[in-house]
Amino acid sequence: MTKVFIDGSAGTTGLRIRERLADRNDIELTVLPEELRKDPDARRAALNAADIVFLCLPDAASIEAVSMIENPNVAVIDTSTAHRTAESWTYGFPELAGKREQIAASKRIANPGCHASGFIALVAPLVEAGIVKKDARLTCVSLTGYSGGGKKMIAEYENEERDLLLGAPRQYGLTQNHKHLKEMAALCHLTNAPAFCPIVADFYSGMEVTVPLFAGDINGSAEDIKRVYEECYRRGLVRYENESEEGFLSAGAFSGKDSMQVSVHGNEDRILLVARYDNLGKGASGAAIQNMNILLGVDETTGLEV
Repeated sequence: MTKVFIDGSAGTTGLRIRERLADRNDIELTVLPEELRKDPDARRAALNAADIVFLCLPDAASIEAVSMIENPNVAVIDTSTAHRTAESWTYGFPELAGKREQIAASKRIANPGCHASGFIALVAPLVEAGIVKKDARLTCVSLTGYSGGGKKMIAEYENEERDLLLGAPRQYGLTQNHKHLKEMAALCHLTNAPAFCPIVADFYSGMEVTVPLFAGDINGSAEDIKRVYEECYRRGLVRYENESEEGFLSAGAFSGKDSMQVSVHGNEDRILLVARYDNLGKGASGAAIQNMNILLGVDETTGLEV
């Protein structure tokens, strides 16, 4: 029986991981009483007694939690931003070339960011194939449900007396310093971070990431891109499907699921690359459990909604 501890189980990501693990008969979940949830000694003991630890904490708290772990056998899956580009950590996106094997052998796994997951799924295989140049200057528009902002934002959106402005989509990250940009560039081997436009809208969960390309700026065509995706996404939670809802692409189409759909649209001159998934699924807790399953050597979709 694998012992699992979720440090930060009261947060949005932690709660969903806990829900996903509730029906597993191969997992023994350690849960601290409410009065001990933030107690350093209780946390330290739980962290070191586990086989696998999920960190669902702010960056500084995640770094602190890792420093508490003295048991070399403990595997850590960190859902914060803290370790995503650290050399000693494995980036937990198994659909990328070579990552599945690295994850299986790792004790330190950094779970991808929600926005970053879609961008990387769309761009990384194309850079590797030489279709998109490493020095390309790309644009990314990412539409997300409000649950991505955590408990505070959820409360704001679900308050009956909320600000009327919350009824329309709101763009943020206006300074172009969003915390996901570093991993987006690093994992795609880009020398330039993309111009990134994240937008939060009045729906609970779901995500739609779009990367537009001009055909004249790439080495290949839309058909070449489709072939790369078909080859790359034969296994795991990401799949290539060129489907829409009668000419529309809803950002909520994959709400409640742990899978991701990538698709290619547009024409001979202007190409749209689109990734759709749940910001709490493949964008957070679903990806974390997928990484745990790989560590355990079981089917990576075990306990997930695909």
